[in-house]
Amino acid sequence: MTPLIAFLCVMAFSGTFSIGAFPAVLPELGRSGALVDWQLGAVAGAFGFARMLADVPVGLFLTHHLRRAFVLAPLLLVAGILCLTSGGGLPVLLLGRMLMGVGHALAMIAGLSSILRFQTGLALASALNAYEFSAMLGILGGTVTLAVLPARLSWNVAYLLACTPQVLALVALPWLLAALPPDETPAARPLFARGSGAAPAPLTARAVLAVSAGGAVAVAYATLEQFVIPVRASREFGLARAGVARLLMTAQLTDIVALLPVGVFADRRGPVPVVGAVLLVMAAASLLIGFGALPVVAVGCALYGLSMAGWMLPLGVLRAETPPDRVAWRTALYRVFVDGGMFLGPFLAGLVGAAHVGLLTLGWTVPLVLIAALLLARRAR
Repeated sequence: MTPLIAFLCVMAFSGTFSIGAFPAVLPELGRSGALVDWQLGAVAGAFGFARMLADVPVGLFLTHHLRRAFVLAPLLLVAGILCLTSGGGLPVLLLGRMLMGVGHALAMIAGLSSILRFQTGLALASALNAYEFSAMLGILGGTVTLAVLPARLSWNVAYLLACTPQVLALVALPWLLAALPPDETPAARPLFARGSGAAPAPLTARAVLAVSAGGAVAVAYATLEQFVIPVRASREFGLARAGVARLLMTAQLTDIVALLPVGVFADRRGPVPVVGAVLLVMAAASLLIGFGALPVVAVGCALYGLSMAGWMLPLGVLRAETPPDRVAWRTALYRVFVDGGMFLGPFLAGLVGAAHVGLLTLGWTVPLVLIAALLLARRAR
């Protein structure tokens, strides 16, 4: 592993504790703020909504200002965490989640663009999954922290304590900046640009399918983690904060165990068949979690974690269709669909309500199966 990939992994690890800790406190957040389902869905989805809005300007900004993005990202995340835990009403909660979303968009697109642009050779899928592995360790760390903290702590105090590893990102930042290759562009650089070349990147069928796969997985991922699992666990199965966290940890541990082997397998066999399999496993997990009893939901969580081990791999398909100077722009467009799905899933679940969330589960299962079939059919041809 190169120093650049190592420091990117450190940043991903420290920056995702806040993501892992949030679903476990969601029921308590709703009760303390007297939020109805649509408000709860809006708070859960505001993170993805802010990332979706930020993706395009972030992609344009990153073309010439990658270093600045790495500096701004942890500062925005810290500001969002403090705002969310300040004890304010719905507007303050939404503001905090949106600041966190913009900060995470900067960090994620900057990290992915660095890997896609500077990681050469046959280990691209492994590098992407190592980055995701580090992020999942951080998500698991946030969930575990919420599970072991005393239940007597209020949700905002417990959440703030779970997010303290964010300080590690600020400590590691100078080493990350030193590991980045030097800028090759002149000092006078535009603030926003699609790329340094004049020719646009061609839009191919494989690129469209890769973007569609990322968006479909994101809808399922965000809705299951940030709404269906915590709400069903607390309301239907009567689980407390620690019980909700254990279900989420089942998925996260499976994801962590499978990430590196799946990346190596994709490097050897190609990302397309692995992405197709990931979509089918996610579809099966969604049905089990959305309709099953508690033991079946636990099995669904394990399958859900297995499917998440490959959710970075559509970027490997997209990278093969993208010139190097357009990587940041294409990655940003890809993240628009991913983050749009991460907003839309929980938000629609809140509008539909917990009693009818199974209908929404069916709504994203069909596209998952369809996209998988198209990818595997093109692979067969």
